[in-house]
Amino acid sequence: MKKINLTDEMFHGAISIEHTNEYIRVWRAPFDKINLFPSPDNGFQSRASMPAGVRIRCQTSASVIGLELIPYVARRTFDLVIDNKLVRTVNLDANKERVIFDNLPTGENIVEIWLPQQYPVMLQALLSDTDDVRPAPDNRKKWITYGSSITHCAEAHSPARTWPAIVARKANFNLTCLGYGGQCHIEPMIAKMIRDRQSDFISLKLGINVFGASSLNFRTFAPAIIGMVQIIREKQPNTPIAVISPIVYPPGETTPNSVGFTVQAMREQVAYATQCLMESGDRNIYYFNGLELFGEELVEKYQPDKCHPNGDGYEILANNFLNIVLKQIELF
Repeated sequence: MKKINLTDEMFHGAISIEHTNEYIRVWRAPFDKINLFPSPDNGFQSRASMPAGVRIRCQTSASVIGLELIPYVARRTFDLVIDNKLVRTVNLDANKERVIFDNLPTGENIVEIWLPQQYPVMLQALLSDTDDVRPAPDNRKKWITYGSSITHCAEAHSPARTWPAIVARKANFNLTCLGYGGQCHIEPMIAKMIRDRQSDFISLKLGINVFGASSLNFRTFAPAIIGMVQIIREKQPNTPIAVISPIVYPPGETTPNSVGFTVQAMREQVAYATQCLMESGDRNIYYFNGLELFGEELVEKYQPDKCHPNGDGYEILANNFLNIVLKQIELF
């Protein structure tokens, strides 16, 4: 196998790329300014180092392609995607350092290796049976999606089968996934990060982490949403933005949290904040009730912990997003 240098142009869906003498690591935040994203126990930093939605995209005539990387303590899953179709999934056992995809289709292909969504990856080289491996630009519509663990999708079957990945592959989008498990708290620095990354479509799935951990309440929750959107609008005044309230969460639907919020009340506040923005003149913002994407009827079979969908549940959520959100905005 030949070792091919990984270049920044090969990475898609990352916010920044860290280079060291030993490895390359992709981040879903600016790693050189990560101290501006403080969180208890470095929870945000940990999630931002997990490459959910990040892929290595190349044009090649290779019949074998793979990665050499620093071993890790857990098993990690990698996907090979060609022409938006999932071709193969490889599970890399703990402490192994090479993931290989062989028997690629003959001829020139644009291949994407989707990196694991729930574990960090320190890359050392791209592997191939040929030197004919080149970066492949991605000129598809750019989509940024922001959310919690339900957008991070650790429970998905594989990295190309998270709900954002399924939507991106079916709608032919260039995805940037900003789903951070436990860390979606409508922060100004995240709003600035989205503002500064030009996009054709933005979705903001807001509320469940606020319900569980933030102190935002009836006074501060809607203003925080309005502030996030207004910051984004400073540089992206006309980009369609979908604002989505929480999917079903049985433990909190009618049981108040520490500041008196129920999840049902949060949905009303997300809708109210979006309505305020519409009334202020924003003609490219849309509200969607999370129950339309994943509702009570799916809990028993597809939401085992009463919070996160399972792998099949994420695929249902993806199809509902395609058929409800993208069709209303006329993007699919």
